[in-house]
This record gives sequence, structure tokens and C-alpha cells, in this order.
Amino acid sequence: MSVYLPGERRFVVVNKITILSLFLLILAGGVVRSTGSGMGCPDWPKCFDQYVPPTNESQLPEGYEQKYIDNRARKNERFAKTLDLFGFAELAEELRNDKSILQHEEFNAAKTWTEYINRLVGAVTGFFLLLCAVFSTAFLKSKKRIFYFSVLNLFVVFLQAWLGSIVVSTNLLAWVITVHMLLALVILAISIYTYFQAKVLRDSSLLINRGNKSAKLLALVVLVLIVVQVILGTTVREEIDFIASSSDNRAEWVSKLSNYFNYHRDIAIGVFVLCLLLFFLVRTRYAHKSVQSGIVNLIVLLVILQLATGFILSYLGVPAYAQTTHLVLASLLFGAQYYLMLLLGKTSEYIGQ
Repeated sequence: MSVYLPGERRFVVVNKITILSLFLLILAGGVVRSTGSGMGCPDWPKCFDQYVPPTNESQLPEGYEQKYIDNRARKNERFAKTLDLFGFAELAEELRNDKSILQHEEFNAAKTWTEYINRLVGAVTGFFLLLCAVFSTAFLKSKKRIFYFSVLNLFVVFLQAWLGSIVVSTNLLAWVITVHMLLALVILAISIYTYFQAKVLRDSSLLINRGNKSAKLLALVVLVLIVVQVILGTTVREEIDFIASSSDNRAEWVSKLSNYFNYHRDIAIGVFVLCLLLFFLVRTRYAHKSVQSGIVNLIVLLVILQLATGFILSYLGVPAYAQTTHLVLASLLFGAQYYLMLLLGKTSEYIGQ
């Protein structure tokens, strides 16, 4: 086991903080989603054209409603042209014809500050990602990929920030929110990858000389299914939002969902079964005190908790707290599963690269 150089150690510490901050950001986003605070700030990056948002209506800019609607219309038209450019003409046309996108939402101080706090967490997370890119220069001689991926992550963050502005300008258009969530997982995955690469560079004992190909393949399958579950979950959430707009009876919401809900539920059971199989594969190959065993233990716990929150959502009237918890658990499960997949590689895949 080698000793970290000062610059390398600094990167590892900041990268770990960044990963924790990303999970906190997903939590904040989940709270925004479950409380319906997504349009608490009708503009971006400021909030009601202020760096510190108002707390009552008397502090609102004069004539802000029409001003922000006009600004959003212009931004949406530019976005529609971008979609046309990349061959998504049908989505672009739907965007142009959806008048509900420009509907004004009444001011609500609680929702405004909920969204504002979410943005603050996002800004802090972005700062940590910037530090990761700066500190990753310590690996330019020992492992260049850490630097390249850290810089790449910074560009993805800028893309995510732009997409966040589109989420606001399109008045929380469903498919835009889904892409926004998936891009958050990409940022998380890159951060976990660079953290892993930095750790294994100086501590090859994290891996064993021979990888477990069957376990790694199974881990990959589970990871793909988790991503599918995230997509299905956001689709189900979109349906619930639509149903909720015309019904206040939460007990009826689940019964009105389409088959996407059934697919989401059935795949969740499949993920649980595969995770149990993965648990036994890892625990029979790795020492019980190994990092691999610890992570697979965490994965099984997260899957059980995820199923429990899914049960609460299905049978207890879709409570808001369970929606947020379900989302955060999904992101934690994705991160743990991805890290485990990396840990199931063999030492020769990483040493000397």
C-alpha cells in the first residue's frame, strides 16, 4: 500500500465531499418535487430577479408575471430550435404548442425558499466539482484519466445547469425533468469513478488479483435495471402529478396509474432477487470485512428500504415524505451498485494505467 501525495490526498477528500454533496442535492431536489416547489422561482439563475428571494408579495417586482412569461417563451423557442437541430422535431412542435408551459403560478413564500435552498445546494455542489477539477491536476503524471474525467464532469455540470434553466422555462415539462435526473446520475457516476481510481491507485488491496466476472456481470445487469427503474419511476411520478391536478383524493391516485406502475413494481421485485444473488456471490468470494462485502450489505439494505417506501407510496396514499425518500434511496442504490461494480474488477485492470 502506497502513501498518497499531498495533492492526491486533497483530491480524494474533496471528491468524497462532492459525492456527499451530490446526494444532498438529490435530496433537495426530491423535496422540491414532492412539495410542488419547482416553480417557486419563476426565473433562473436569480429568483424573482433577486439574489435573495422575497418573503412576501410586497417585495415582488412590479409586473413580473408577464415579464417572466415573455422571457420563458423566448427561451423555449430557442430550446425548440435546438431540438429541431438534433432531429427531435416532434418534441419541438409539442413544446411550441403547449400553452400550459407559460401559465403563471401564484407566489408562495414557502415554495420559493424551498426552490431557492435547492439552488444554493446546487451552487455549493458545483463549487466542489470545480475544486475536484482543479485538484485532479495532481494525477496528471500518475493517472491522467482522473484529470480528464474530472474536467469532463465540469462540462456535464454546466450542461446540467443549463438544463435546470430549461426545467424552469418549460414549467416543469415532464420529459425534461427525467433527463435532468438522469444527467444528475451521470455526474454522480463520474465522481464515484474518479474517487475509485484515486483510491485504487495507492491502495491496490481494495481489489484482489483475480476479478469475479460473474459477479461483475450481475452487478452491471442490476445497475442497468436500476437506471430503468429511475426512468420508469419518473414516468410514474409524471402520471401522479397529472392525476393529482384533477383529484385531491390521494387514495385513488395509484389505481388510476397506467401499466408503467406495474412494470416499475415488477422490476423492483426482480432487482431485489438479483441483489440477493449478488449478495451470496460476493460474500462467498470476498472476506466478510472487505469493502466489497460491506458495499453489498449496504445494497441489500437499500433495496429493502426502497421496497418498503414503494409499499408506503402504493398503499398509504402517496405521502410526500415517501416520494422524497424513494428518490434518495434510488440514487444511493445507484451509487452503491456502481461502486461495487468497480470494486469487482481485478487488480491488473487498474495498476499501471
